[in-house]
Amino acid sequence: MGRVEGKVAFITGGARGQGRSHAVRLAKEGADIIVVDLADHIPNIAYPSATEEDLAETVRQVEALDRRIIATKADVRDRGALKAAIDDGVAQLGKLDIVVANAGICVVEDWENTSVDVWDQTIGTNLTGVWNTVQLTSRHLIDNGGGSIIMTSSAAGIKGLPFLSAYVAAKHGVVGLMRAYATELAEYSVRVNTIHPTGVNTPMGEMGNAFGPLLEAHPTVGGMLANLLPIQATEPLDQSNAVLFLASDESRFITSLEMTVDAGNTQY
Repeated sequence: MGRVEGKVAFITGGARGQGRSHAVRLAKEGADIIVVDLADHIPNIAYPSATEEDLAETVRQVEALDRRIIATKADVRDRGALKAAIDDGVAQLGKLDIVVANAGICVVEDWENTSVDVWDQTIGTNLTGVWNTVQLTSRHLIDNGGGSIIMTSSAAGIKGLPFLSAYVAAKHGVVGLMRAYATELAEYSVRVNTIHPTGVNTPMGEMGNAFGPLLEAHPTVGGMLANLLPIQATEPLDQSNAVLFLASDESRFITSLEMTVDAGNTQY
């Protein structure tokens, strides 16, 4: 029997990268999947946006595991569209046990040149989008007798990584949301935790080259980006294994935890 056999998981940002990896990992362990993704052009980012074809590939990979999946093109900033996708998925699959608030964007820029558009876009997706996801799914978990919520924060949710002021603010905010919801939802047997990756080998991770000129101009902060273990980046599966643990009954008494999967990055 799989570690999340018979459970239903809702995942945001599931078209590719960590989101797809989470969907496939949970499906391999017996879960059915509800997934959403913007799957459209995102302005300001330095890496390619996910596409509808990417979302279809996630569907293909989950269905190849003989699991059910409901996939919808939706923006986590759009509460109406997000609620419709959640409610439709739960109606089709019958319940909800696991929520993975994974969708996020990242723009590298120094403090002085971070635009209002970049700030609003980053906070809207990475913080308000997580709040939308958790608030709109929590009642389904309560109605099901409990469950697990996993929010993707970052090493930047623990320390002030350079040239990422909007991202750092959003990811610290995610930790605050986690702590607040862990407190309020505990009486309903809903556990709430965050994961904190270092760099991950995904399309978003390819933006690392954008740090180069900024680090040349400001070399004293470069050490904050280094990992303690001798790797440049983790793989999506490394993060998905943490998600699986927090989603499973193996972590049934773990809540309000900041789980670092960061190769020691936050130890610097």
